[in-house]
Amino acid sequence: MSRIAGRFARYEPRLRAGRLVLGLLSDLPRKNCWSIAEWAGEASPHGMQHLLCRAVWDADAVRDDVREYVVEHLHDEAAVLVVDETGDLKKGTHTVGVQRQYTGTAGRIENSQVAVYLVYAGARGHAAVDRELYIPRSWTADPDRCRAAGLGEDTAFATKPELARTMIERFLDAGHRVDWVTGDEVYGGNPKLRAALEARGTGYVLAAACSAEVTTGAGTFRADALVKKVPKRAWQQLSAGRGAKGERFYDWAVIDLAEPASGRRQLLIRRNRTTGELAYYRCYSPEPVPLTNLVKVAGSRWRVEETFQTEKGPAVLDEHQVRRYPSWSRRVTLAMLAHAFLAVVRADEHARQPTPNGLIPLSCNEIQRLFITLVIQPLHDAAHRLGWSDWRRRHQQRARSSHYRRSADPPPEALFWPGPR
Repeated sequence: MSRIAGRFARYEPRLRAGRLVLGLLSDLPRKNCWSIAEWAGEASPHGMQHLLCRAVWDADAVRDDVREYVVEHLHDEAAVLVVDETGDLKKGTHTVGVQRQYTGTAGRIENSQVAVYLVYAGARGHAAVDRELYIPRSWTADPDRCRAAGLGEDTAFATKPELARTMIERFLDAGHRVDWVTGDEVYGGNPKLRAALEARGTGYVLAAACSAEVTTGAGTFRADALVKKVPKRAWQQLSAGRGAKGERFYDWAVIDLAEPASGRRQLLIRRNRTTGELAYYRCYSPEPVPLTNLVKVAGSRWRVEETFQTEKGPAVLDEHQVRRYPSWSRRVTLAMLAHAFLAVVRADEHARQPTPNGLIPLSCNEIQRLFITLVIQPLHDAAHRLGWSDWRRRHQQRARSSHYRRSADPPPEALFWPGPR
């Protein structure tokens, strides 16, 4: 927390931000301003709400601090940037960026809010270093709606690959260097993103659809047609990295593509050894690299799923109840900070001492449990609990009275209509 202290204009929100981060790491069943404020010993949720809504501090500057913290402690010369989006299911229409859209969280089209994240993945660990909220056209076409949600007057529509490009360039412009970027079909199918990476000399292994057309020395083919021309001897069994059940072995093949620009472009094909299911990747590298390098980068894409699972578990990336963009960016940035802390502690523990026989290495979830038990478990007396009970009931009474008052108001036309219709 001392790393981000200078981002706050006053010490009160700085201290409260620390309590909020600890609350995100707590074992509360639900982690919103109300529950965290009570857990942290505050008399009401107003202070936490003020921190996310109106207090003076720069969430983007804290985001940059999180990035520097992650790169410093998880630094790896062979690190990969992984880009992916995740969705949070929402109700109503007022939460910023919400609309009916596809989200992998539900696996279907739902009323949801979608954000794109950039994850730094190295041998020591992985954590999110950037975030951008996807604002659909239904929002950017309505300036009044954007203004009400706290978005700037100049908010323009940007696709998910464009948001990914913004975050990658922000990472590289900060002076950091990575050799590879990976992501799913949404990003692999975008030629502008691929061109931007090539212009910077950054390699990529981006998933591609089976219908993607690629050009070889023999002509242009769909990816699923080209795979039929691969001879049996071209397939190699290689591991894409360790998973929960051990090494993830697949059959892999690579085909050189014929394109006039500098660098090497290839189509990487993955085949499931049990089901025969195929997956395709567009690859680029400034210099020729062995197949094992491409496979390792492709396997790094699963790191982002592990990051989402951890951030939506201990750090509760998605369990927020904020509507406006400033509150969203602040809440998500502090959740990223909480997860980065767990990832760094995990990496340091793994490096400091070997794991005893009969135990698996410490996970972020287990570190969170130990941290809660040994460091931050707060104890509140009965007066604090009763005070919060009174506050909740008083708030609920005000809400009920307001609802009844609105229900009793006559309809507007009754104020002007002289008599029965």
